[in-house]
Amino acid sequence: MVTGLLGLGPVAVVLGLVGLHRTRTRGTRGRGFAITGVVLGVLGTLLAAAGIVAAVLLVRASSSLPSDVASPRDAHVQQLVTGNCLGTLPEPAADGTVDTVQVVPCGQQHAGEVISQFEFAPDAVWPGQQAADARVARSCVLSPEEIEANATVITWAPTQDGWARGDRTGLCIEVLDLAEDV
Repeated sequence: MVTGLLGLGPVAVVLGLVGLHRTRTRGTRGRGFAITGVVLGVLGTLLAAAGIVAAVLLVRASSSLPSDVASPRDAHVQQLVTGNCLGTLPEPAADGTVDTVQVVPCGQQHAGEVISQFEFAPDAVWPGQQAADARVARSCVLSPEEIEANATVITWAPTQDGWARGDRTGLCIEVLDLAEDV
């Protein structure tokens, strides 16, 4: 029971089962403690497993993507890097945020491509939304070839909420004017 209270789930299960076996074979007292140890051990083990799964999912959801993915997938904007191609350009939420996007292999038809990233200093103070947007926009420069191909750039800058969670990356996304190609 003590190991269960200390959060040592698997140890509590094993010791609780040993205790149950001893109370049956030797007729000693402590059956209630043994059962409590097993129950606490099982609960502790389940909570630990849930915590590990949550941590793995969090790390996976926040890790950067490769520059070109092998197959289409949904990703959080914070996972995007230069070279990622977007299947569609999502409509921003009412507050201007974009959370998830569909990333596709660049060899497939796509609506936009991340052409550069702007990194604010990790210790920078929130500059305000207009200043953040302007700073990212100034970093987005198209080549003469991209301009000739009627490409335009849209920018995604961190929002105040994202900034508070540690997001310091702005993205420049090249969008080709497909209407002239039709």
